[in-house]
Amino acid sequence: MQFSPCISGQCTEDGTHCQGCGRSHQEIAETKQLIMALVGFAQKMGYENHEDFANFVGKSLLKKLQNPA
Repeated sequence: MQFSPCISGQCTEDGTHCQGCGRSHQEIAETKQLIMALVGFAQKMGYENHEDFANFVGKSLLKKLQNPA
């Protein structure tokens, strides 16, 4: 399965899947929860270098997906 990001202005909420990105509304909701958890963590830690944190999370995620242990 390929990830398909939301397309601004084309997102829909009716049916089981978004007509803009094709993802299920459940997948979209769970992705939003993950993002909000990361935002909450960064805020709780008081990180001021948001871009560095986001880059670290992205690189770490890719590394874990490419080399699962």
